[in-house]
Amino acid sequence: MATTKIFSSSTFSLYVCVISLISIVSAFSPVDRYLVNCGSGAAGTSDLDHRVYTGDASRFLTSTLTIQLESTDSKLTSSSPLYSTARAFDHPAHYAFPIRDRGIHHLVRLHFHPFRNNYNDLLEAEFHVVANGFLLLRNFRIPKSDNFPVIKEFVIPVASEELKIAFVPSGKSKFGFVNAIEVISAPQDLIADVAQLVGFEKNERVNGILKNGFETVHRVNVGGFKVTPFNDSLWRTWATDDDYLVSSDGSKEIHFGGRVQYQMGGASREVGPDNVYNTARVITSSDNLIPNVNISWSFQVEKGYSYMVRMHFCDIASVAAGMLYFNVYVNGNLAYENLDLSYMTNRLLASPFYADFLVDGDSSGNLLVSVGPSNMSLPRAVDAILNGLEIWKLNNSMGSFDGEVCSDFVWRSWRRGHAGVLLPLVAAVFLLLSVSVFLQWRRSGAVAWSRLPVDVSEADLKSGNHFSPI
Repeated sequence: MATTKIFSSSTFSLYVCVISLISIVSAFSPVDRYLVNCGSGAAGTSDLDHRVYTGDASRFLTSTLTIQLESTDSKLTSSSPLYSTARAFDHPAHYAFPIRDRGIHHLVRLHFHPFRNNYNDLLEAEFHVVANGFLLLRNFRIPKSDNFPVIKEFVIPVASEELKIAFVPSGKSKFGFVNAIEVISAPQDLIADVAQLVGFEKNERVNGILKNGFETVHRVNVGGFKVTPFNDSLWRTWATDDDYLVSSDGSKEIHFGGRVQYQMGGASREVGPDNVYNTARVITSSDNLIPNVNISWSFQVEKGYSYMVRMHFCDIASVAAGMLYFNVYVNGNLAYENLDLSYMTNRLLASPFYADFLVDGDSSGNLLVSVGPSNMSLPRAVDAILNGLEIWKLNNSMGSFDGEVCSDFVWRSWRRGHAGVLLPLVAAVFLLLSVSVFLQWRRSGAVAWSRLPVDVSEADLKSGNHFSPI
């Protein structure tokens, strides 16, 4: 069995410098920012977070075989006017977004809120979504629940002049839809090119992460309240951690009323907002009746993919620097031993720090994250802390986030599925042309017949000329 290398403070300091690129605390202003209200002809529609979405009738949509749908359900209009319209299609629908900020990752958010109209029940839709060679969704159906809207978020590299997003019908429904699309150039420090690979037999640094695309699977504000897009500079939603807690004996939620100390070279507000770093879940020696207990969270993930786990830390619990030491575990494997946040933040309290870990999806479909005391934990001090947690799925070798097929397979399947319609259509057109030519000939009168060439023998006439073209 291979020797496991534990991630120590000395080796981690260089890693921190790499993953936490230099950032300036300022309002984020993306170079590319497209907010599209699909199926709407309005010049602008404001959502609940006061962002203005433009209609897609005159821009971005490059397909004509689509239908604009509008719901008359007053509940949809009151919840958000963004979801009272949709763009439906029974042929591939294409959106093209000009890209100025090339060579970096872009956030792509797809909004779905099904409703019924006189034509279709959008809950019955099934379709694929392809973006610049990445297969984002395959045979996608909206889950039949009351948890709407469904928002799918991806972070994909874009090197071309356009980001092309295509929606392709599939399955028995033969149609699909979308309510809104967001395309936003991501901050350069959102995702670093290096992460720590954590497994049963190895713990090592891996480079080249940025060649991948990412799908957001879980985003959690640990120990705090739900964070809405209005309170996040990248317009993200952070759920509470209540539904994911497995073991929280001896833990408690804490809230910080002071100022979060963002530093040059550390995590920026685009990496994590104030409302994530000023809340946390902790365990302390005085509150912990069971020694060496961990806080654990369990998340459902899809098997067969690699995942990046980002853990957000900010020491808002200690009374002085140098008092917090703890261990970090991913899927039961020791990912970081004796983490000293004071060391990582130049002994500044309430200063954010994050770490990225790469793991393979467990065969059970669960991903377990834990923090707990270490051998260096001090009596009557904080034994462990976690402020936020994000889990991203990485695309597989096929460039897919949804199955062992590539985007070309989707297009080939579409063409094969419509060959049975195309061939009879071509035959019908040919027949109509033939009838048209025949009728034209009838109207033009009889054709004069010419005599046979004099050099054709009687034998040739009987046997036929085998070399004459048909």
